[in-house]
Amino acid sequence: MTTTSLRSALQSLPENAPEAVVDQHFSTQLLEALGFQSQEIHPQYPTGDGKAVDKAARKTIGDDIFIYTKSDPFLLLELKGRDCNLSSDAAQYQKTVHQLKHYLLAPNCKTVQWGIITNSCHIQLFRKHGKVIYPATQCLSLDNENIDEIVASIRRKIENPTKALTIAVYNNKGGVGKTTTTVNLAAILTFLGKRVLAIDFDPNQQDLTSSLGLPLSEGAVFEALRERSIEFISTLCPYKFPLKKVDSELRFDVIPADEELKDASDDLLRKRLKRNLLHRKLESARQEYDYILIDSPPNWRFFSQLAVYAADVILIPTKHNNLFSLENAAMAIKKFFPEIQKEKADGSPIPLPIFFNGEKITQPQLAVAQKEIANILKIAKKEGFDLLPYFYPRYTNARKDLHIPQVPSYANISGAAFSRTPAVYRYRTAHEYYKSLAKEYFLQ
Repeated sequence: MTTTSLRSALQSLPENAPEAVVDQHFSTQLLEALGFQSQEIHPQYPTGDGKAVDKAARKTIGDDIFIYTKSDPFLLLELKGRDCNLSSDAAQYQKTVHQLKHYLLAPNCKTVQWGIITNSCHIQLFRKHGKVIYPATQCLSLDNENIDEIVASIRRKIENPTKALTIAVYNNKGGVGKTTTTVNLAAILTFLGKRVLAIDFDPNQQDLTSSLGLPLSEGAVFEALRERSIEFISTLCPYKFPLKKVDSELRFDVIPADEELKDASDDLLRKRLKRNLLHRKLESARQEYDYILIDSPPNWRFFSQLAVYAADVILIPTKHNNLFSLENAAMAIKKFFPEIQKEKADGSPIPLPIFFNGEKITQPQLAVAQKEIANILKIAKKEGFDLLPYFYPRYTNARKDLHIPQVPSYANISGAAFSRTPAVYRYRTAHEYYKSLAKEYFLQ
């Protein structure tokens, strides 16, 4: 399918073409322009939850022809008519994105890596990594002048997917367990068979490096950031945990905190380094690891900005009994992350819903936290922000679910740092909590 014929298909559509016309005259042509042949495209693909997505696609693998076997879809396409407003600030856009995400997480779609929404006037690409779905492009306007360039760019992305999901662990409030979260998520994901890189990007605190008993970098990390010719992952140190019952070990890689960065001023760093630097430096690592976790400082200064810019998603620890941790999470979602999204211009990073990290929660304490969150949501709504999906993602008008994931027993978990061992490798309770957290957010 040439871009010329795709452009012709776009031109042939009536101004207010309904979904059936967009489907008939545009959708197949779009998928062919993305590199799929007719036998690799399945219309009305059953997602396994009683509903069908408009089209699914996967390249032929040997004798496994997708239209016949219907197995292991790679990409889903959800179509709308031109009478459906898919500009990113429209209610119909939000509803369509929610619909696509539902399909991407359906039983028959576990192998899917990409999702697209389009009405032929707008198009947006989404990446799925395990359970996480995040934008791979902004919602883009289509016209005869740009359609070939946009579709070619989308094709390059889907034909060269990155292996890793990059996660910044961030809250502007200190003392909420960002380092503990980073260390134990890295450890549990490693235990579950994933290849993990953890980055200590808080050179002032250096807690992640210290908690694992690893040596600090003495300038190597700073040099790798500055010098284009030096691979960032050349500065890593492996953390190894021996397994007693078998002659083996668990290992994840760590880029340690750098002593030379400890006292560097923001002004100096901004003069010497760009905000997209860490993102660029992790390019090769994204093909080597399944997960890259970045432990960020508790502020909105240069290192935090680099960490968030480098991320696909942001994981936000909070505490149920710390109002400031909740307010700072809301402020970051409203103010800080959109600043990076605008500069990065690909729709990422997106914040994941908050979780409570710390002490066990009694029902009265939970009620107090919910009251404070309700006030935060109310204030944000008056300011034009809908924070509900970031606090209560399962909430619907029909079913009031105020579930927020929790990691309790904080004292035991943080105390494991004295042994220079992740708590998930020492305590069964911590192991189960963090396994649940990994499954809640990341693993399908």
